[in-house]
Amino acid sequence: MNILAIDIGGTEIKYGLVNEEGEILFSSSLLTEASKGVEQLLEKIYKIIDETQLKSCIDGIGVSATGQIDGKKGKVVGGTNLIPGWIGTELVKILEKKYKIPAILENDVNCASLGEMWMGAAKGKKNFICLTIGTGIGGGVVLNGELLTGEGSVAAEFGHLQIVKNGKECGCGNRGCYQAYASTTALLNLVEEKIGKRINGKEFFEEVHKNSTPYIEILDEWADYFTDGLSSLIYIFNPSLVVIGGGISKQGDFLMEIFKKSLEKKVMKNYLDILTIKMAERGNDAGILGASYLLIEKNKKINQKTC
Repeated sequence: MNILAIDIGGTEIKYGLVNEEGEILFSSSLLTEASKGVEQLLEKIYKIIDETQLKSCIDGIGVSATGQIDGKKGKVVGGTNLIPGWIGTELVKILEKKYKIPAILENDVNCASLGEMWMGAAKGKKNFICLTIGTGIGGGVVLNGELLTGEGSVAAEFGHLQIVKNGKECGCGNRGCYQAYASTTALLNLVEEKIGKRINGKEFFEEVHKNSTPYIEILDEWADYFTDGLSSLIYIFNPSLVVIGGGISKQGDFLMEIFKKSLEKKVMKNYLDILTIKMAERGNDAGILGASYLLIEKNKKINQKTC
């Protein structure tokens, strides 16, 4: 079985052909051009599918996407208006009608969580939580090998936990949200606020690794906000594993040690004794792998193979 997996982000659409063993047979990407709206996005998706079908047999289409997704309905049910017209799109219905093969749609962080469970940092684990640090903070919860999606299929929006009462305004319109303080965006906003420079994440960590005191102080402050939210999640879920993804995870053990030292001051020892924190291993491939995993599971249920 070959799955065409498509990961739709605000900046890029990543896609690849994945087999049942979790091997990515090929992958590529193109710009989302989100501001052009959902019709333009659908045309890009159709082009990806049509071009892939010319080269390979496709047994299903798995889509990982930004936004609040009801995976049971295959529909975008909420989120920001990053892609005009995206909310309300019944993508699974559209794709299955057009291509006559099974399709799935799920939130990008949920897919990343499953990708890490299948072929990454959480391999062999059936119970863990996943956070991705980027423009915001995304969350995924896996219990007994299944996504915890909630009654409305939009559970684990960790980025909107309030950690500071009447704090900074978040893009959702509320104040004090976790991601307003502990996302990569928040980190770089803190640099601008305290140092007066607008830099990117790569430049920030270059300064940190030069032992530049102002940048180290900012990193410690930001990490403290991150573990404020993480400590609450540890008390709620009592996990044996937390996987941290997003571009910032490339900092690896260096950043991990900062998080661990901060957590030790906030979380009881019996929680920490059973806890492992890992950086995500599959990077940009995690969403593609997770979408493929979900499609394989769907296919098992309907026992359908087209070619």
